[in-house]
Amino acid sequence: MSKQEHFDAIWQRAAGRKGGDAALTALLPQADSGQARLSDAALLSAMSAQIFKSGFVWRVVENKWPAFEQAFWGFEPQKLLLMSPEQLDQRASDPALIRHGKKMQAIMDNALMVQELAEEHGSFGQWLQQWDSRNVIGLWAELKRRGSRLGGNTGPYFLRSVGIDTFLMTGDIIAYLKAHELLDASPNSKRGQMQAQAAFNCWQDESGLPLASLSRVVACSVGDNRLGVTD
Repeated sequence: MSKQEHFDAIWQRAAGRKGGDAALTALLPQADSGQARLSDAALLSAMSAQIFKSGFVWRVVENKWPAFEQAFWGFEPQKLLLMSPEQLDQRASDPALIRHGKKMQAIMDNALMVQELAEEHGSFGQWLQQWDSRNVIGLWAELKRRGSRLGGNTGPYFLRSVGIDTFLMTGDIIAYLKAHELLDASPNSKRGQMQAQAAFNCWQDESGLPLASLSRVVACSVGDNRLGVTD
């Protein structure tokens, strides 16, 4: 039998660990509908940056990203689809960039995905916005299926970075869900993600908070008690 806590109990425990309600509130992600303001090129840039950050030092990626913007023509999908293999090889050996051939190939693969979805839905941004946060795991799955290197938490982190509301399956979240018998399948499986979504939907019904805030509070209620914790 699952042991799903009421969200107010989770909040009180997290607030007690972080120094009170005000301190916990200050840790919550700021509500943002940034995806509504971003072009498809900007979305592809953000997606590509997140792919390069996966398994790498984020600050290095951020420092080098202006050079990526220049080398990849502002991440305009239509322009990128005209790039020759030779031009991509040149970028893969450019010391001003991060020389990772497979991740650079993912830029090209995802440019095609963005362009195809834009043709189907008016823009890639519109396609992202059509998803109900109560089934955000469906969006995770589509990004992984149609795109490149967007599995695990890379897709969700990208969505969070552009203002799409989502929870994250981080170590603290997984540990909480398992401890309370809300997750009995692999966190990367469809069944496991459905179980997580169901738990977060229940907490959203109770609290009215965005998934991103719920995710942060749950993470703050368990694990190492450190300031600036990220979920």
